[in-house]
Amino acid sequence: MQSLHTSHIKSLPLIHKGKVRDIYDIDDRHMLIVTTDRISAFDVIMPTPISGKGRILNDVTNFWLDKLAHILPNQKSQLSLNEVLPDEKERAEVANHAMVVRKLKALPVEAIVRGYLIGSGWKDYQTNGSVCGITLPVGLKQADRLPQAIYTPSTKASVGAHDENINYTQTEELLGEELAAKIRDTSLKLYQEAADYALERGIIIADTKFEFGLDEDGELTLIDEVLTPDSSRFWPVDDYQPGCSPVSFDKQFVRDYLETLDWDKTAPGPELPDEIVKKTAEKYEQAKQLLLQPG
Repeated sequence: MQSLHTSHIKSLPLIHKGKVRDIYDIDDRHMLIVTTDRISAFDVIMPTPISGKGRILNDVTNFWLDKLAHILPNQKSQLSLNEVLPDEKERAEVANHAMVVRKLKALPVEAIVRGYLIGSGWKDYQTNGSVCGITLPVGLKQADRLPQAIYTPSTKASVGAHDENINYTQTEELLGEELAAKIRDTSLKLYQEAADYALERGIIIADTKFEFGLDEDGELTLIDEVLTPDSSRFWPVDDYQPGCSPVSFDKQFVRDYLETLDWDKTAPGPELPDEIVKKTAEKYEQAKQLLLQPG
């Protein structure tokens, strides 16, 4: 399978190149988002692509946008790729990697929902018994399921920078009380429905992040990637056991490999061996197959 590390669309102006996505301008109301096979770890883009990863992320996001549309509108447009990219060669390069979306006013907050105690949340809890200022019960173990999912927002950082956790009061200052509350409540609702669905298909969604925008009428809208192995921690139910860091479907496999290297976690990142690329691609594909299987 041919990898897509970087897209090369000449007929549309490139307006942003993120860690994984290349975004092109179409017109006053639309953009083209191309999900590449790039992979980042520790906020550094690796030089080695993961073949098929972009197609999988695009498919999974499309699936969730459709499934969760009854909770909140999303950025998907009715325009087809054929309309946007009439050139067959350009279209072929990004086929199954691209989504035509509406232009929206992106909000400066990442809405993180945690259902399990892992990652930075586990470190926070070990230090002070709370996660992002939310006090949790005493005696929880690593990877324990939380009594109820919690909302722990962060700022939206630029490429190469780190997101910073903020408290809920800060989101009210950034967004206003009404919008901050709607984002919190909607994020928890989106997570819970998705987590229940995934659990029936053998996947624990330990945590995830959502991003939102406002349309021209000021209506809250779901944007960017949704509930993918890049924006979430996916654990196989069969291997789950609290008290340790669970096996994961996401890019933790790449992070674990990088931790074995003498690398200072700054750009440029190291090339990834074929075996790591192959196993990572298999994990992404397995997650997709489990999620998209009929109930």
